[in-house]
Amino acid sequence: MNLAGQKVAILGAGRSGRAAAQLALRQGGSVTLYDSASSGTFAGVAAEIARQPGATTETGRGCEADLVVISPGIETGGEFAQSFAQGAGEFIGETEFAARFYQGRVVGITGTNGKTTTTELVQRMVRAEGMSCEACGNYGRPFADVVLGNDHPEAVSLELSSFQLESIETFRPDVAVWLNFSSDHMDRYRSVEEYHAAKRRIFENQQPGDTAVVRLGEEVGDLAARRVSFSGTESGGDYELQGSSIVSDGSMVLNLYTTRLRGVHNAENVMAAVAAVEALGVSREAASEALAGYAPPLHRCELIRTLDGVEYINDSKATNLHALEAALLSQDRPTILIAGGKEKGLDYEPLLPHLEKSVETAVVFGEIRDRLAAIFSQAVTTRVAESLEEAVGIARNAAPHGSTILFSPGTSSFDMFSGYEERGDTFRATVQALR
Repeated sequence: MNLAGQKVAILGAGRSGRAAAQLALRQGGSVTLYDSASSGTFAGVAAEIARQPGATTETGRGCEADLVVISPGIETGGEFAQSFAQGAGEFIGETEFAARFYQGRVVGITGTNGKTTTTELVQRMVRAEGMSCEACGNYGRPFADVVLGNDHPEAVSLELSSFQLESIETFRPDVAVWLNFSSDHMDRYRSVEEYHAAKRRIFENQQPGDTAVVRLGEEVGDLAARRVSFSGTESGGDYELQGSSIVSDGSMVLNLYTTRLRGVHNAENVMAAVAAVEALGVSREAASEALAGYAPPLHRCELIRTLDGVEYINDSKATNLHALEAALLSQDRPTILIAGGKEKGLDYEPLLPHLEKSVETAVVFGEIRDRLAAIFSQAVTTRVAESLEEAVGIARNAAPHGSTILFSPGTSSFDMFSGYEERGDTFRATVQALR
């Protein structure tokens, strides 16, 4: 892709946008970086890159560019992005843009839950085989930032959200991983089907020589790539869970109790990662070695402490129903659940059987607290808190010896926090301060 003499507009001055702008500049483009925020947002941007703070749809309608690259945080079909698309020779996302300058192997990983853990596991397993690999995309560094490096890694483990997949054109992963699917981001998509279609784009450019790793029973349509299946709850997949052992072709791949990973959801993450790296030629011995000492990411079923016989688990990364359900299924002790956050238009009724079976008391907080209280109280005793700190105090008083206080919000954090990380850090600090 030759950008010499081309006008390139980059939408969004965050990490992805900045990396894309720098990459476009290096490839010879005349680059302008647009953002609706004030000029302070552009601090540190290279002087050779023109800056347009306070950008609006009017700005977009007046922009003519050979190429427009959109950051994943900006809604592709929204009025702001589409105002720039009208005058664009080509309109693509940062993932598509970076991929055009990368020659190594790509493992693309999508799904509603488990992406980050699987992305980390793939990186570790590939490196254990002696190949260079960088985890990037929706996790860690933007893909464009990796491509900016002088020495490209032999492979990338690329976490892909639906937002990134909305704006691909030719992007083709050697291995595409589909972990699971459940309703999410209904504040961005008009329907569950639209959200599903965006994620399903991960497969659309694959060819018969590629590999698609798909959870058994998931509907993803006809695939050109070789399909490999896995499941922690059903038999019949190429990888399945028998007790605590992951089995493939009748042989044990590994026993989860030799790792720090627990629960069906983590078993499926491991299966997907092993299947993905085997397609790259990584041995099962190297994959098993990579799991030794691996700890799950922060905010994902993270044990904070045990106090007075009660475990406190931080699962702040559970920003949707499927993640909350997976966290509940992984508990084997009486559970006090803390849930709540932003109203995303999700249907919480399907959780009621799980609450009735696993939860002693639910404590709800955040913007959605009143609606959650009305729903959850149909199955369990439910208390309402005005803050996360108050929720922790209520949960502590309700938790008997030998129980678990599970902080698994089941929705996003943006009503009260900057992200799930700040929310999880607040929970951790509150718990650690208990005496």
